[in-house]
Order: sequence, then C-alpha cells, then structure tokens
Amino acid sequence: MSPNTLQDLERRQAELRASLSQGTDMRPGSLVGRYRSCGKPTCHCAQEGSRGHGPSWSLTHAVAGKTVTKVIPANAVETTRAQIAEYRRFRAIARELVEVSERLCDARLAQGSVASQEAAKKGASKRHSPRKSSRKSTPS
Repeated sequence: MSPNTLQDLERRQAELRASLSQGTDMRPGSLVGRYRSCGKPTCHCAQEGSRGHGPSWSLTHAVAGKTVTKVIPANAVETTRAQIAEYRRFRAIARELVEVSERLCDARLAQGSVASQEAAKKGASKRHSPRKSSRKSTPS
C-alpha cells in the first residue's frame, strides 16, 4: 500500500498501531531440527543413508553479538514456530510504521503545517511579562 495524502498516511499509521497491539507471544530466532548419529556401529544411525537420531530441535538467535542456542522440546515445536512467525509479523509492522511515520512527517513539513504551528506558538502572545527586580534582603 502506498498512501499519498495526509489523511491516507494518518489512517495507515493508526491501522499499524492497532495491529501492533493485537500480537501474542513472540520470540526471535530460527528453529532448526538436527539429526545426528550416536556413534554405535550397530545402531540404525550408522547405516548408510540413515538420517540418524532426531530431530532434536534448537532455537538460535543473536544476543549482544553472540549466538544463543536454546533446546526446544518436540512438543513445543509448533508453539515456537507460531512465536517466531508472530515476531516476524511484529518486525514487519514496526518497519512499515516507521516508514509511514517518516512519510507523514515529510508530508506535514511540505504542507507547512509544522512551520505555521510554530509561528502561531511564537506569535500567540504579544504581551510581554514585566521583569521582576531582584530584591536583596537588607538586615534590619
């Protein structure tokens, strides 16, 4: 959607703000299922073409520049996928909200409403308040 008028931008900004408040649990990262072999020569995982044991699920994401991995139980995989999807939805909405807000700010500047509001604030009161003299206490 590419709203161009001030009203369209304001309407889209309100829609995006409302969408942000409708979220559920979220978490960043990538969910990975891994298969591994146990190393026992008689196990099925040692056979050629076997996928191995698994999957064992882990969630990875960066925290302060370091990769953090968390093991996810198999019964929580679908919930974790939904949380990751919600996080991605949140990020997309937040990104669009910033873009729309920036366009809205630019549109208001172009329209001159910001400049006229500032001028109205500055010129609103023509009356100057009298200066108060500084009284110094005198010893009695």
